[in-house]
Amino acid sequence: MRAVAVREFGAAPELMELPAPEAGPGEILVRLRVAGVNPFDWKAADGAMRGSVEHRFPMIMGSDGAGVVEKVGPGVTKFQVGQAVYGQFMKVQRGLGSYADYAVASEDGPVATFPEGLPYTWAAALPTASSTAYNLVETTKIEPGTVVLINGATGGVGQSAVQLAANKGAHVIATAEPGEIADYLTELGAMETVDFTRNRVVEDVLESHPGGIDVVIDLVTATRGDTPLVAVLRRGGIYISTLGAADPEALAAIDIQGANLMNRTTPELLALLAELADGGRLKVRVEHEVRLDDAPKTLAQLRSGKSHGKTVIVL
Repeated sequence: MRAVAVREFGAAPELMELPAPEAGPGEILVRLRVAGVNPFDWKAADGAMRGSVEHRFPMIMGSDGAGVVEKVGPGVTKFQVGQAVYGQFMKVQRGLGSYADYAVASEDGPVATFPEGLPYTWAAALPTASSTAYNLVETTKIEPGTVVLINGATGGVGQSAVQLAANKGAHVIATAEPGEIADYLTELGAMETVDFTRNRVVEDVLESHPGGIDVVIDLVTATRGDTPLVAVLRRGGIYISTLGAADPEALAAIDIQGANLMNRTTPELLALLAELADGGRLKVRVEHEVRLDDAPKTLAQLRSGKSHGKTVIVL
């Protein structure tokens, strides 16, 4: 089968011809139609999990994907051949991922069926980004009237977070460059947008909300303890990071609740996200569709650029 893989940590991704995996007991073999691209894909290839889990090389990149069940392994009862499924397929211990013609998944793992009307491109773009956004919104207990700043709203996680928070009745403030992307975030439910390129996010938010706001969802800051956006929070407010920026003890000392999200995707959550997307309550902006043989070049470009949506690989 065709696959985009790396030969060692930090190596450049290559298009390779590799053996197709087999579905073992309790597993399904999926003929992938579309793979979704996430920043963690290249972080894993660079060694983000080195030392904590075994890796096998060549290691196929990618986690998210959507396709059709080709075979079911012994003991599988939840899935049948021919069903459309989507989810997360990264198995670094076996050198397997979603940037390939075939992938395997445990029937009890993060994989679920999705409605016939949902495009494969959308399904492949949902799992990691939208499950992260959902868990951010749930963890921060957003409810009607909550004022929340989403820093990094233009990416896949941010766009989903804007919608999911707005669906709960929150007043969403989104950081974005002015222009088309800011207008799009407003369409998704943001009540305000703040131009982060002016480097005045704190000042601009406090100008509109002098008493402070309730929640900051930070999808950008990656240095622990580097949390200037905390200044926009009222006492008792919540700061949550997806990149480990929160220092909970230091934040507690100034009466701020701090947390770093460790995302977990479940079959139940995937089923809910597919239902929301199919019903029009969760939109996915697929910014780029690329072929598998163009993926290595596209990944190099994505690593050094900014995204205003999702990139998917069509197989």
